Amino acid sequence: MSISHKKGLLSLSPIIVLLVVYLAGALLAGDFYRIPIGVAFVTAAIYAIAITRGDSLYKRVEIFSQGAANSNIMYMVWIFVLAGIFAESAKQMGAVDATVQLTLRFVPDAFLPAGIFIAACFISMSVGTSIGTIVALTPVVSGLAEQMGCDVAWAVAIVVGGAFFGDNLSFISDTTIAATQSQGCKMRDKFRTNLLVVLPAALATLGIYLFADMSEGAVAIAESAEWFRALPYVVVIICALAGINVLGVLMIGILVVNIIGFACGSFDVVSAFAAAGEGMGSMLELILVTLLAGGLMNVVKSGGGFDYLIALLTRRIGGRRTAEASIVALTALTNLCTANNTIAILTAGPIARDIAARFGVSPRRSASLMDTASCFVQGVIPYGAQLLMASGLAAVSPLQIIPHLYYPVGIGIMLILAILFQFPRK
Repeated sequence: MSISHKKGLLSLSPIIVLLVVYLAGALLAGDFYRIPIGVAFVTAAIYAIAITRGDSLYKRVEIFSQGAANSNIMYMVWIFVLAGIFAESAKQMGAVDATVQLTLRFVPDAFLPAGIFIAACFISMSVGTSIGTIVALTPVVSGLAEQMGCDVAWAVAIVVGGAFFGDNLSFISDTTIAATQSQGCKMRDKFRTNLLVVLPAALATLGIYLFADMSEGAVAIAESAEWFRALPYVVVIICALAGINVLGVLMIGILVVNIIGFACGSFDVVSAFAAAGEGMGSMLELILVTLLAGGLMNVVKSGGGFDYLIALLTRRIGGRRTAEASIVALTALTNLCTANNTIAILTAGPIARDIAARFGVSPRRSASLMDTASCFVQGVIPYGAQLLMASGLAAVSPLQIIPHLYYPVGIGIMLILAILFQFPRK
C-alpha cells in the first residue's frame, strides 16, 4: 500500500501523543503518579478518533472497539483478573509474609538479588512465558523488598529482567515459536544463535546483582514461620513448570489459597469473597489500559500507520548490515505500536523473511534478531503487559521500574553490537 508521508505520520501520531502525555507529563510533574497511564491512553484514544477522516463518529468508535475486543486483549484481561484475585487472596491469607520469612531465614542477604534473577531466568525458561514468571515471583519479591527496606521498583525489575530471559530463549515461548515459524528455521538453530547474542547481557546483569545487597539495615526474622502458608506460590511454580496454561495455573493457585485459608482460619466465606473483590479492583486500571491500548492500535492500523512504517523502513536497504538493522527496526517499531511482542513478530515476520532472503541473512539469524528486538522493546515500554502486571502487583509505577531494567537494556545493546560486528559468525 502506497501511503503519503503526511497521512502516514498522521496515522502514527496517536502513539506520539501517548508517549508525550505520559512520559513528558510525569517528568515535568516530577512525580510518576501524577499522570496516570490510563489518562494518557484516553487522551491518545480521543485524539486518534478525532483525526480519523472519511468515517462517521460511530464508525470510528466501532474501529476502536473492535481492537479493544480482540481475542488476545480479552485473554490478557482474564489473566489480570485471576492474577489480582490470587495475589490479594494469598497476601491476606499470609502467604507473602510466610514466604518472605522463610526466604530470609535460608538465603543470605548478599545472594538474594542474584538468586532472584537466576530463579526468574530458570522459571521463565521452563514455562516460556514472562507473564507467568512475573505473576509467580513479584508478590514475594516486593514483600522481601519492603521487609528489607530496599527500593521495591529495583527489586521488581530483577524479576522482570529474568522473565524476559526465558521469553526470548525458551523453546515453548510464543515469541520463539512465532519467530522460527515466520522465518522458516529450526528452534534449536535459533536458540544457539540467540544465546550467543544475549548471554553476555545475562552474565553482566548477574554480575551486577552478585555485588548488590537488598538489605539496608537490620531485618527482623520471626522465630517461627508457618511454612504451609507459602504453599500457594510453590504450587503455582510447579504447575507452571509442568506446562499448564497460565489461566489454569492461576485458578489452581486461587483454589489452594482458599483451601489453606479456610483450614487455618484466615478466611470465612465473606472474607474470601472480599479478598477476591479487592484483588479484582486492584487490576481495574490495568484492564482499562489493556482495552484502550488494543483499541488505539487498531485505529492506528486501520489508518495505514503500520503499512507506512513498513514501507518507510524497507525503502533503502543497501547491504547485509542495513538489512539486519531494518529487520530489527521494523520489529521494534511494530512492537512499540502494538505493545505485544508476539503480535509484532507475526506482523513483521513476512516482510523480515523477504528482506533476509534478498540480502543473505540466514533464517536463524533473522529469527534471533526479531525475537531479541521484540523482547527488548516489550521490556522497556511502560504500557506493555509485563510492566503493567509487575507494577500492579507491586503497587509501583512502571516508570519507576524502567531505570532498573538492566537485562532488557543489555540485550538491546548486544543487538546493536551483533549487527555492527556481525557476530556470531557461525
